[in-house]
Amino acid sequence: MFSVRCLAPLASAALLLALPAAAEEAVCAPVAKVPLERHLRQLSLDLLGRPPTMEEYKAFQAKGSVTADDVRKMMKDESFYTRMREFHRALLRSNINGSVQGNGDYRVSGTPLSFAGNNSNALRGGQSQRCDGEIAQDACKANPQDAHQDNSTPPACRDAQGVPLPVSYDYDPNFYQCRQLDVNATEPELKFADCNALKANATYGKYVNFCDNRYNSTAGKSVGYLCLPDPNKNTTNVLVASPATGVITAWVQPGGGTGLRLDRCGFDISKDSGGKDLPLGKWRPQTGCVQREGYVTTAVQPYWSTTTDPVKVCAVEAQDRPTNPYTGESCETARFNGDRSCGCGDKMRRCEVSDVHTARVAAFNEEPLFITDSVVRNDEPYFNILTTRRSYVNGPLSEFYRQRQGVGVFSVKAPADSAVLPAVTYASTTQWSEYVRDSTHSGVLTTPAFLYRFPTQRARVNEFYEAFLCKHFAPAADASLPPPDDACNRENNLAKRCGCNYCHATIEPTGAHWGRYAERSALFLSPDQFPRLDVKCRDCALNGDTGCGGECSQYVMQAFDGDGANSLGLLKTYLYRTADEEKNIEGGPQALVRRMMETGDLERCTVKRIWNEFLGRAMTAEEQRLYLQTLSQDFAKNNHSLKGLIEQVVMSDAYRRID
Repeated sequence: MFSVRCLAPLASAALLLALPAAAEEAVCAPVAKVPLERHLRQLSLDLLGRPPTMEEYKAFQAKGSVTADDVRKMMKDESFYTRMREFHRALLRSNINGSVQGNGDYRVSGTPLSFAGNNSNALRGGQSQRCDGEIAQDACKANPQDAHQDNSTPPACRDAQGVPLPVSYDYDPNFYQCRQLDVNATEPELKFADCNALKANATYGKYVNFCDNRYNSTAGKSVGYLCLPDPNKNTTNVLVASPATGVITAWVQPGGGTGLRLDRCGFDISKDSGGKDLPLGKWRPQTGCVQREGYVTTAVQPYWSTTTDPVKVCAVEAQDRPTNPYTGESCETARFNGDRSCGCGDKMRRCEVSDVHTARVAAFNEEPLFITDSVVRNDEPYFNILTTRRSYVNGPLSEFYRQRQGVGVFSVKAPADSAVLPAVTYASTTQWSEYVRDSTHSGVLTTPAFLYRFPTQRARVNEFYEAFLCKHFAPAADASLPPPDDACNRENNLAKRCGCNYCHATIEPTGAHWGRYAERSALFLSPDQFPRLDVKCRDCALNGDTGCGGECSQYVMQAFDGDGANSLGLLKTYLYRTADEEKNIEGGPQALVRRMMETGDLERCTVKRIWNEFLGRAMTAEEQRLYLQTLSQDFAKNNHSLKGLIEQVVMSDAYRRID
């Protein structure tokens, strides 16, 4: 415990009382002994998050004091560990709800389970369009939707490789105005009971190919609609019928002009916009048409399901292929949801529903808190929270890693081999199991929660400095800038650019410790897969191909200065790096923590944060002079025990003086 008593004469004390407000930092006033009940209440609220019970009041009144042993006992209570988890939640800002957006393009919903996002454009020809829930894929010829039309039966349900083909089609409302047939309609072209009645009419039978049976949710079945080019859009209101007499098969530009052409819908998805055959493994819905595959029924439940009933799934989404059978392109990357041949995989593992995204984000948010909790609970050296490879998974995270789920939404490499990862069922959201991550990991600093919450190397450095060193980046008070036309202002290396270098001379080399973790993701850039220099990327860049087939997004592909010109094909994190900074990249966050451990800054910052947490305010300058060094040294000597530090703070006279 610390006790500071004022030994100066009364005259000096009176003089102190007469000083201006700056003297309020003095802490040499006599320490009044606080009542036992107040001290107990204060400790209970701060350590356990609740006031004492009447039984506890009576027990301590009988005992006569609160001792260090009593504090240690409180710190074994589960309420204390809950209190510490919330302390670390705030310290780490462990909340990525706003950092990872599930945009819906990898999400399935409805019955049958179906994509309904932007990717439906590539699969079916319209945004948010689903498959045909009335036609079984493998019985596609049994009940054609538009039997009133010629060639209304699909020529095949699947192609030679088993890829589902369209089984029905609707006219796209982005091009057509579709109005429901109704015998009571005022428009003569709509006064029919169904498409067969319209077909039989001498005047309006010419529209038979554009009479579309489509599902009506009010009727609960497919009903007839007449779909003609939208007269309210300047792209379609100029189109004329072709042929000009007889049954119409297309809508074309007047006078044979070039431009938009809308052919009657069918089942063919093998042509490009010019009518030429696409390469095998590529498909394109017909312009103006929504071409739907059917559904399949399976007894294999999605991984998130809690029932055992058979499930209806759209035939495209129901597939499970590792690659496109024609092109060999991977179905295990974000592109899978736009490739007709891929599907959601076994048990729909590549896809999700809205509750899955919520559960995953919640689990990522909690993971760092389980790491910090284990260190505090086991009374390990506190800075193990920054270096330990130990971590935890619950059901959603275990399934996510072991089944390679979430591609396209999260960019995260499994932190350990699947044989090491605990097998926890998806529904077990509250069951957390311990495991050891691979050697690239470093405490909370490489968790997805940290990497997504602080998405750039600079943001990660800033959080580390603020949270664990109690330092902030700001230019010096006497900092100055050169004239606007000074060449230094055009320096691309922020560590050298005038004005920026006040902060970035520290930020840039420190950020290199996260250089092997991609920005705006949590993906570890393994040297095996992402070498320092990629020759293919360099050659693409030299030839002006900055895209390079989408393989070089992590590499320098454009030059903005001499250093950039000499760095083409270099992994971006190595740009502008010195030899020492390259060592930081390979050393990772672990090397940063080791270096900071040698400075004493980590200990001093932790003392300040615990002081602030339990006294409700920052240390004054005088308190820093009296307490900071001693507390920091004792913290280090006591094996960096956070419990020991907390005990010292709450048993100090400064804590007892809280009013």
